[in-house]
Amino acid sequence: MKDLPALKLLPCLLFLAIVFRWQLTWATSAALRADLTHVDSGRGFTNGELLRRMAARSTARAASLRYSSSARPGDASKAEAVTVPMARGNTDTEYYGSEYLIHFGIGTPRPQPVALELDTGSDLIWTQCGCIVCFDQPLPLVDTSASATVRGLSCTDPLCRSGGGLPLSGCAADDNVCFYVYAYADQTVTTGKIMEDTFTFQAPNGTGVAAVPSLRFGCGVYNTGSFISNESGVAGFARGPLSLPSQLQVTSFSYCFTAIADGTTSPVFLGTPDSLQAQATGPIQSTPFAPGPAGSLFYYLSLQGITVGKTRLPFNASVFAIKDDGSGGTIIDSGTSITNFPQAVFDSLQEAFVAQMPLPVANNSDGRLCFAANPSSSAVPHPTKVAVPKLILHLDGADWDIPRENYMLHVQDVDGTGAGDGLCLVIDSSGVDDGFTIIGNFQQQNTHIVYDLEANKMSFCLSKHI
Repeated sequence: MKDLPALKLLPCLLFLAIVFRWQLTWATSAALRADLTHVDSGRGFTNGELLRRMAARSTARAASLRYSSSARPGDASKAEAVTVPMARGNTDTEYYGSEYLIHFGIGTPRPQPVALELDTGSDLIWTQCGCIVCFDQPLPLVDTSASATVRGLSCTDPLCRSGGGLPLSGCAADDNVCFYVYAYADQTVTTGKIMEDTFTFQAPNGTGVAAVPSLRFGCGVYNTGSFISNESGVAGFARGPLSLPSQLQVTSFSYCFTAIADGTTSPVFLGTPDSLQAQATGPIQSTPFAPGPAGSLFYYLSLQGITVGKTRLPFNASVFAIKDDGSGGTIIDSGTSITNFPQAVFDSLQEAFVAQMPLPVANNSDGRLCFAANPSSSAVPHPTKVAVPKLILHLDGADWDIPRENYMLHVQDVDGTGAGDGLCLVIDSSGVDDGFTIIGNFQQQNTHIVYDLEANKMSFCLSKHI
């Protein structure tokens, strides 16, 4: 009987040992890793269909961003609008709002899987659970009652108070748990309670797991708007205090997006992986992040100019810089599909491609600049073999030589008549001359992008599949 107290303590000791192991795993790891999938990958779309879906999402997201950045001094209806999270980016039920989804687990002892949009334009992490009004999702809703480590965030926590990081929060009178309302620029809204629980990721090498306790997330019970997808919520990666990188207190994060037509997964690292140099297939370049408007969530870059083939476009850095009223500027975004340039820049860019492409312009029914190439003709090489002008983005301290497959897409039946294939330019216009320049995720494919938060710079290099 003398051993009974020790036996009673055994479950507690085991629990502490597990918690200690989780914390030790996190503390000694170079980085956490999670898998990314593209929302359209493996769904059987042709390249032409993929291009139309990307274009619809990009147009809607860019339009919402222009609205959210249009605040003017004294305009109370748009006060601080520049800090509003970016829109989800879809236009109707045919086009889904997310792009790349990050997969990890929430809760213990059995982590419950979530698939959240990786969004560098917002900071809240949230997933659906205990739903009152929710969108359909393929994964089961997160069941907080099944987790041994979940707890609600107290209303007295600084995060729940004014200025704590949540745009709108308050106290649930029945249980003293902080509730939130989080709206995106396209009027999509998630509402629920702020919870804390353990998140489980992959170890850096992709084998084994690493669990991190006490991360805060929104348990969305009322979610309405443009959420028709295979996602279950959003993982904010922006500069705000609620984002996943901020909560993990990592000094960097990075991702390497595989091509959207490729059904394989791609990695995201929270912390810089040791394998960056080993996996690079080209030089590693760096460019400083540019200062953004006060309170902005976005990652701004200093774009100095653009070269198409042998032509440097006649626009200097001022065209791509933030204006005195906070509008404009150049951001890199994980959630916008296709890079957007101001209208005048876009027009000049198209003219440069038309002048230098060895193929005639095709009559594309979508109004996109495409070039006709019939692969059945022995006199014309296959579209993927046609020489195309280079596209180079001149950044502060770096020249980003975009791979051809990241701006020219081989499209079957390019003119809709069945006559032949072609190449389409995957670059869009913002529709206005003083709008944002957004570097989208199609241009980032198969490139390892590192957000060095400590040094306030972005590094990038072409990379092998990691």
